[in-house]
Amino acid sequence: MADMDELQGRGAGRMRAWWRRGPGAAWRYGPHGLTGEDAEAGGRSRLPWVSTLLITAFVMAGSTFAAHAQEGERVALDPFARLLLFAAGASLLLRHRHPVAVLSGTVGAVLLYLGAGYPYGPVFLVVAVACFTAVVAGHRRAAWTAMGTLWVGHLLLAHVLYRQLPPNGDSAASWNQEIVAATWVVALIAVSELARARREQWARERAERAQAARRRADEERLRIARELHDVLAHSISVINVQAGVGLALLDSDPEQARTALTTIKDKSKEALGEVRQVLDTLRTPGAAPRAPAPGLDRLPELVEQAAAAGLNVTVEGEAPDLAPGADLAAFRIVQEALTNVVRHSGSRNARVRMEERDGALRLCIDDDGPATGADAGGSGNGLAGMRERAAALDGTIDAGPRPDGGFRVLAVLPLTPKEDR
Repeated sequence: MADMDELQGRGAGRMRAWWRRGPGAAWRYGPHGLTGEDAEAGGRSRLPWVSTLLITAFVMAGSTFAAHAQEGERVALDPFARLLLFAAGASLLLRHRHPVAVLSGTVGAVLLYLGAGYPYGPVFLVVAVACFTAVVAGHRRAAWTAMGTLWVGHLLLAHVLYRQLPPNGDSAASWNQEIVAATWVVALIAVSELARARREQWARERAERAQAARRRADEERLRIARELHDVLAHSISVINVQAGVGLALLDSDPEQARTALTTIKDKSKEALGEVRQVLDTLRTPGAAPRAPAPGLDRLPELVEQAAAAGLNVTVEGEAPDLAPGADLAAFRIVQEALTNVVRHSGSRNARVRMEERDGALRLCIDDDGPATGADAGGSGNGLAGMRERAAALDGTIDAGPRPDGGFRVLAVLPLTPKEDR
């Protein structure tokens, strides 16, 4: 049994931790147990070894084939050229951590490679990958500047400095080639910007989903808090009154004291059942409740419980057909109002009036007072819970002292659920 208690304690601890984080914390952005921030940080901590190796190998091999195709037109590849190609490709290993520095380095390496007269080829691929990474990472101005520098540098090499640079006897490049190069640069930037915009859209959608999950978790916590408050406040108020009656009559009227103790037993059993039903929603998310939610059809039972606590309740009017959410809210509002009469009012009489008017249910709960303390009519979580229940249905709650004495709670709840309007 001790082991079972320890396991249950651990499970409860995990449940509390999960509930504080919210129901989407485990799966929001990544695998089980890895949040979005951790997943993104973990992804950036890993270097792109495989892609860098493949790109470098492709550039080295492709440049060799390009050198054979351009033999006699450009300078043949030598160890320095291969070192430049390898350095440019290997620098992509740090492109996620230092995108601007890697882009600047690849542009410089390519301009040096072309200035030395080495053959055109897949060396431009390293610049394309570095530019794409920088733009997607948000360094747009640096990417545009680097690509502009590359194009202007190529213009100088191909049209101004070509006589002073190898290979000997080289002629100026055609302007059609420059137009193709400019088109290539613009297309690369455009694709990178499109990818960046798409990534930002995904990030916004992901943040919105996370915010919606947190909002649903907050709403669920608030709903459970209201349910627990309403169930416990009413039940404990009845138990408190009956315990006082039992103590007062224990010697003079044992039979009446026995009746009070029986009421305490029944009410505590009922409260435990309702609390267990609320807590089951935490243990089995998404499952249907084991018992139907209370509604105004249980109003006679509520009147009997109030009578057991010494409060005479008169009910006027008939409850209309309500949606389940509105029915539960109406029941809890009446329950909380009667609980406040028992706890805070000197009156032993209360009236509950129900009226259907203008497509809404009007619930009026009156007592004649006087208040027995500073919290006349209730305070704190009780009235706040009633207002939250009404507001969730686009209804209203008015609570306060009456001009002729006593206290009044007036609730107006729409008959039609707001999703159907």
